[in-house]
Amino acid sequence: MIYGITGNTQKEQLWEPVSELIRWMARQGLEVRLHPDVARGLVARGLLSEDEAAALTAHDLAAEVDLLLSFGGDGTLLQSAHLAGRRGTPVLGVNIGRMGFLADVEVEQVREAIRTIEAGDYHLEARMVLEAELEDGPVPELPWALNEFVIDRSGLAGLITIDVTVDGVSLTRYWADGLIFSTPTGSTAYSLSAGGPIVSPECEVVILTPIAPHTLTLRPIVLPASVEIEARVYTGGQPYVLAADGRSQLIHREGQRITIRRAEHTVNLVKLPGQHYFQTLRSKLMWGVR
Repeated sequence: MIYGITGNTQKEQLWEPVSELIRWMARQGLEVRLHPDVARGLVARGLLSEDEAAALTAHDLAAEVDLLLSFGGDGTLLQSAHLAGRRGTPVLGVNIGRMGFLADVEVEQVREAIRTIEAGDYHLEARMVLEAELEDGPVPELPWALNEFVIDRSGLAGLITIDVTVDGVSLTRYWADGLIFSTPTGSTAYSLSAGGPIVSPECEVVILTPIAPHTLTLRPIVLPASVEIEARVYTGGQPYVLAADGRSQLIHREGQRITIRRAEHTVNLVKLPGQHYFQTLRSKLMWGVR
C-alpha cells in the first residue's frame, strides 16, 4: 500500500510528527508520497533534503496513493476529502487539532494505526456527499460538499429571504441570516451550532437548518436523501454567499435557482477497530461528564 501525507501547513505541530513518521515508514519498507506543500515545509525547516522531497512529492497525490493520511483537524480532513475528489481514495484523519469529529486518530497513535491497516484490520465508511447546481449551470468552484452547503447573507444588515421547494413542492419561505443544507457527517458541524440535530452518519438524509430565523416556528427539518431541493434567494439586489465545506463564493444574481441533491460519489473514511460514532460523541461532547 502507498500512503499519501497531507496536512495543515499552518500548524507548527505538524512538522516533527510527519518528519518522524516518514523516517519510520522508510525503515518499515512502506511507500509514502507527500503533498507538495508538506514537502516544501519540511525542506524549509531542514527536516527533509531537497533530493528526498523531490523523490517523495506527488503532484496529484490522491491519484498516486492508496490511502491519504490527513494531519490536522476536521477542516484539514475536509480539504483532504476534496483532494481525493471523486476517485474514492480512502482518508484517515490524524488529529492535531482541538475538536476532531472526523480526524479520530490522535497523532501519537498514527504508527499503531498504520500497523493495523497493514494487517488489514480496518474498514471503510462511505460518507454521503451533496452536490449543488446553479440555474446557470454547475458550480465550478463548489461542486460538492461532505459536511454542508450554506447560503449566507454576506454582511448584509438585514435578513435574506430563501424560498425552498422539495421535489417541486413548496416547503416554506425562510427569513433568516441563512440556511444550512447538511449531510449526516456535517450534522456535528455548523448545523449543530445553529440548533440542528445530531444524525448518525449511516443515515441517508439531508438536514435543513435555518440560521437565526426571524420566524421562531421554523425549525430544522430532516429529509430523505433521495429528494431534490431547490432554493431561490432574495436580498434586495445585494450579493450573497454560497459556501461548501467552508469554501465560499459570492452569488450576484438574485432569485436564481440553486439545486441541491445527493451526489453520486461518496467520501471513504478509514475506520479502525474500536472506533465508533457514539464513542466519538461521548468523548468530543463530554457526554456524561459532571
